[in-house]
Amino acid sequence: MPFYNIAGLKVRMNNCGGRSEKQALPYLAENQNENQPFDIDINVDEKRVLAAMEEHPELNQNDWEYMLTGSDFYTSLIKYDGILLHSSCIVVDGVAYAFSADSGTGKSTHTQLWLKRFGDRAFMLNDDKPAIRIVDGIVYACGTPWSGKYDYSTPVNAPLGGICFLERSEDNWIKPAETSKALYNVFSQTIRRLGEEGMNKLLDNLTVIFEKVPIYQFGCNISDEAVDCSYNAMKRDLSEFKNEK
Repeated sequence: MPFYNIAGLKVRMNNCGGRSEKQALPYLAENQNENQPFDIDINVDEKRVLAAMEEHPELNQNDWEYMLTGSDFYTSLIKYDGILLHSSCIVVDGVAYAFSADSGTGKSTHTQLWLKRFGDRAFMLNDDKPAIRIVDGIVYACGTPWSGKYDYSTPVNAPLGGICFLERSEDNWIKPAETSKALYNVFSQTIRRLGEEGMNKLLDNLTVIFEKVPIYQFGCNISDEAVDCSYNAMKRDLSEFKNEK
């Protein structure tokens, strides 16, 4: 029953193998004392996996174990002032920026342009499912093992400088998102089957995130100009976060 450090939380994962175990390896905790306290307990339930396979046989057992362990983690994350945001999240100069959109819209393509543009100043935090978590009044984006088919993730946490909801456009433009639209967009890109208590906690977490993190609507094409457009609008210095403490 190995222990992992994910999003600043101690996570125990039982009976995990294959892809789940492989992608979680960089998050393995140094302390593996089986008697230590932990925050989140994830168990691979074979019956649950087989039921999912029966309903969706196009995915194999390894895929379903990976998705269900991720679902369990992000559902538990709600209790620890966090949310899942389906997005491609990149770090530049120590600050994280998340680009969220429906699959196939181009968020990963855009963050790849950021990696090319900023070179050693940038790295991919998580290309699919970063954890967003509030710790000591600061909103962080966190790497997790559940990071999409290419496993682009880094086991670190970085203060979140902005969230962009991305859409395709011939021209590049960016503007502050209307709260109602931003809320709709977040709900379309996070876990929603939480029950009444979980949903209330999710709304509490979103209230804090919306207060502390600039949120934008962003139309872009595939160009360096698109990188300039989004980065110049969202750029934040680490000193801003230090002043928030």
